[in-house]
Amino acid sequence: MAWSDFVDWLDENKVVLIAVTCSVAGAGATLLALRAWLQGPSCRSKARLDGKTVVITGANTGIGKETARDLAKRGARVVMLCRDLDKARTAAEEINKETGSTVGVYHLDLASLESIRSTAAALRDTEPQIHILINNAGVMMCPRWETKDGFEMQLGTNHLGHFLLTLLLLDQLKAAAPSRVVNVSSIAHTQGSMHWDDLHFTKSYDAKEAYCQSKLANVLFTRELAHRLRATGVTTYSLHPGVVQTELGRHIHESVNSFIHWAFHFFGKFFFKTVVRGAQTTIYCAVDESLATQSGKYYSDCAEKRPHPNGLSDEDAKRLWDTSLQLVGLDQYNV
Repeated sequence: MAWSDFVDWLDENKVVLIAVTCSVAGAGATLLALRAWLQGPSCRSKARLDGKTVVITGANTGIGKETARDLAKRGARVVMLCRDLDKARTAAEEINKETGSTVGVYHLDLASLESIRSTAAALRDTEPQIHILINNAGVMMCPRWETKDGFEMQLGTNHLGHFLLTLLLLDQLKAAAPSRVVNVSSIAHTQGSMHWDDLHFTKSYDAKEAYCQSKLANVLFTRELAHRLRATGVTTYSLHPGVVQTELGRHIHESVNSFIHWAFHFFGKFFFKTVVRGAQTTIYCAVDESLATQSGKYYSDCAEKRPHPNGLSDEDAKRLWDTSLQLVGLDQYNV
C-alpha cells in the first residue's frame, strides 16, 4: 500500500479508529482505577514510637519487612524474629541504613516449641519492655507437614507457635503498658471452622481447610486474650492484610491445579496489594491512636470489621485457649 493510499484509508476510517482508541484508553483507565481501589487505604496515623520496642515475627520479607520499615521510621527499636538469620540480617541492615533506627535480630522457628522458648528466654534478658508484639509470620496451604512437636504445620506455626510466644512475652508487654499484641489473620477465617475432633488433620488432610482453621484460631485467640488481659493495659487486635503478592502463596501450586497457580501469580502482580499497602492494616493496629481503648477486635483496610460468626464464639475462644495450653505444655499457666 502506497503512503497516499494509507493516508486515505486513515481518513476514511478515522471515526472507527478514534472509537477503538477511546475504548482501549477507557479500558486501561478502568483497570488502573480498579487496581488503585484494590490497593486499599494507607494508615494515616503520624504516631511516633521513639523509645519504644517493637517485636515482629517473620520480618525479613513481605508485609512483615514493610511493617518493620515503617515502625523503624517512626523511631521504634525493631526486633526481628526470623527463621532465616541471613535474610533477617540483610533486611535489618537495609532498614537500619534507611531509617537510622536500631534493628535487632533473633532466630525463631515457630515450628519448634524449643526454639520459641529459647528465643523468649533471650528476649527476657535483653528486652525488659515490649510495647508492640506483631505476630506476622505464617505458612499458607502447604502440604501436610508437621512441626517438630507433631502439630499440623499451619495450625502449629500460624497459631500455636504465636500463642506460646505471646504468653512467654506477656510480662514484658505488661511492663510496657499501654502495649499491643497484633495478630495477622486473614479473611480466610470466614471459611474456617475448628476441627475439634481432629485439629491436626491426621485422618484426612485438606490444605485450604487447615489454613482457614489456623486463621480462625488467630481471631479466637485475639478475642480470648483481650478478655484475659482486661485492666492490664495490654490490648489485642487481629486483622486481614488483604490479598497480597508475597512469598506466602508459594505452596499454592501443590494444592491446586497448574492453571489456578499460574492465574494466581499472573493476575496477582496486577490486582493484588503490594507489600507496602498490604502492611497498612498491621501498622494501623499497631499505632493508630483511636484504637488505644479497643481490644479483641478484627480489622481490614484500616477499619474495624465484623469477623465471621465463628470468630465471635466465646465458647470456642475459651476452648481453643485451654486446648492450646495443653498442646504447648502450659497446663498450669494463668495470665
